Amino acid sequence: MNALAARFSGWFSALSGGSSGADLRRAAPARVQGFDQPLLWVTVALLAFGLVMVYSASIALPDNPKFARYSHTHFLVRHVVFLLIAFVAALVAFQVPLATWEKYAPWLFVAALLLLVVVLIPGIGKGVNGARRWIGLGFMSFQPSELAKFAVLIYAADYMVRKMDVKERFFRAVLPMAVAVAVVGMLLLAEPDMGAFMVIAVIAMGILFLGGVNARMFFLIAAVIVVAFGLMIAMSEWRRERIFAYLDPWSEKHALGKGYQLSHSLIAIGRGEVFGVGLGGSVEKLHWLPEAHTDFLLAVIGEEFGLVGVAVVIGLFFWMTRRIMHIGRQAIALDRVFAGLVAQGVGIWIGFQAFINMGVNLGALPTKGLTLPLMSYGGSAILMNLVAIAVVLRIDYENRTLMRGGRS
Repeated sequence: MNALAARFSGWFSALSGGSSGADLRRAAPARVQGFDQPLLWVTVALLAFGLVMVYSASIALPDNPKFARYSHTHFLVRHVVFLLIAFVAALVAFQVPLATWEKYAPWLFVAALLLLVVVLIPGIGKGVNGARRWIGLGFMSFQPSELAKFAVLIYAADYMVRKMDVKERFFRAVLPMAVAVAVVGMLLLAEPDMGAFMVIAVIAMGILFLGGVNARMFFLIAAVIVVAFGLMIAMSEWRRERIFAYLDPWSEKHALGKGYQLSHSLIAIGRGEVFGVGLGGSVEKLHWLPEAHTDFLLAVIGEEFGLVGVAVVIGLFFWMTRRIMHIGRQAIALDRVFAGLVAQGVGIWIGFQAFINMGVNLGALPTKGLTLPLMSYGGSAILMNLVAIAVVLRIDYENRTLMRGGRS
């Protein structure tokens, strides 16, 4: 035990910089003992459960003529490949000091804007069901809106740090950020992808609020955004139909139209009752519930694992969001405002998107095309979710280094 304690002591000394006093901006690759391992294991648990459920929800898809050329393990194999790519990207992101993210935040935002423009170019952007949201890369399709969520998060945190001295002045502090988010929003609505725009708007608003923007200005902006989204819905016939279908999904008009997914999601969750019908026993995934392996994965979980399974997933996401926000508060307490805002922005992103997806699956919110973070099938989303979690783990590692006597 003494030898083991001495070894851990040596590792902690190396992590904190030891006698060299290495600057965090030139920090050596981090060791696994220096970050929040419970957060890592909760992330791994969600990824593993998501992998099992993606396989369960997609195993019958090849029986559909639309997917006849696919094998029964097609989506499982691709999801595993996505996880491996995302894991490598997360390892790389974990080695990047927060000072580097802060330095290149504007350039990352510009890169995301360029990709949002490129995806709209015919012949480059890949269209599915009338939406042009993907860029084909051969082995996978990349969705620029997922990068935009991360880029806006990093840029908003950097922006608030730079504007700390004028955060009480609306035109100098808030308006430029509002214009940046509006430009991103217009590009996303051109795809169209209102769900991603909603998440990005909430991330930006959350970081502005946590960054100390005047409360009156914050609520004014929030009111403007609510009115803007209300007008978008009112001026779009198919968006209005979604709202009407949400209000009455069982009517003859909506049950086979805009309310089809919601009604079958509710049937799936109802069949699961308390303990579910068992893994693989879902009936709704057999070509009744569209997008069962992506947007409506939680409905399959509810059918196969019941209320208990859904409660476990909700509990894991609640714990993860709370823990990420705690890491952000800890960074701010250490006078690392940028790092703290980034971590809290990731918490807002993961928590809000999970809340929307769960609300849609449970019939508490109108249908919206947002996946369940870390669990639903999709390469771009998994990639950016893991990169974001890796950045949070890096923030926690740097927090611990400071608290052990290192220098920043």
